Amino acid sequence: MMRDKKTATATSGYTMLVVLPITIIAGVFGALALSGAALKIISLLITVLALICLAGFYMVAPNEGRVLQLFGQYVGTDRALGLRWANPFYSKQRVSLRIRNFESSQLKVNDSVGNPIEIAAVVVWRVVDTAEAVFEVDDYEDYVAIQSEAAIRNMATSYPYDDHEGESITLRGSANEIGDILKDEVQERLGKAGVEVLEARISHLAYAPEIASAMLQRQQASAIVAARGKIVEGAVGMVEAALAQLTERQIIDLDAQSKAAMVSNLLVILCSDRAAQPVVNSGSGHSH
Repeated sequence: MMRDKKTATATSGYTMLVVLPITIIAGVFGALALSGAALKIISLLITVLALICLAGFYMVAPNEGRVLQLFGQYVGTDRALGLRWANPFYSKQRVSLRIRNFESSQLKVNDSVGNPIEIAAVVVWRVVDTAEAVFEVDDYEDYVAIQSEAAIRNMATSYPYDDHEGESITLRGSANEIGDILKDEVQERLGKAGVEVLEARISHLAYAPEIASAMLQRQQASAIVAARGKIVEGAVGMVEAALAQLTERQIIDLDAQSKAAMVSNLLVILCSDRAAQPVVNSGSGHSH
């Protein structure tokens, strides 16, 4: 593990902004004014050294770090804000520590029961270990994109789109649980690159076009069956209450056959999706 907390050897650039120009002016003046050859050479060397030191200036913005290296060796990370100065031979790579979003493209995968679906997700992330982000992977931004999409694919193939088989967690119906699972999986993949995943959530989810129509009909059929079940359940309760009140109030004395006929008629009326047509019984006569 790289040591992101290792502070680079750097100093305030404002101090050096005063010291170096004075040194350059003094060196030039000494090279021109002094009479001895040795003193002139020393003055010129001081001037050249001061000019080289000008390359040590760099800026650090808020939520930014500078990874310093000396001939390929990691020296440390400087997160102090403002104008900074360090060894002019240090390379100073900028690494943003700001929160960033990555939205995947719409991926076509099969869910856990084999249905082709389209899925996309948003991953909110930031760099927390600049050394790992720079040295553990070649390009940490590209690494975040590729590994996030791989995690989305793997997660999508592990759960069904909808609850047709009695699954407790589904892609469509368990948004919070799926988001937590996706976040953990993405974090496991990106942790080695010094990246912290703050949030992960599905931004697009749909059946693939080739089965979307069939799945819509299946959802509609399931909704109709569920609605019919509620209607029948309510109708049975209403019939039971009607029979109980008729018996309790002794409005009419029904034998078993009459009760059966009454229950049948009431259920037909209550469960039908059409208005009942009244029929008047005018007698028991027979026509010839």
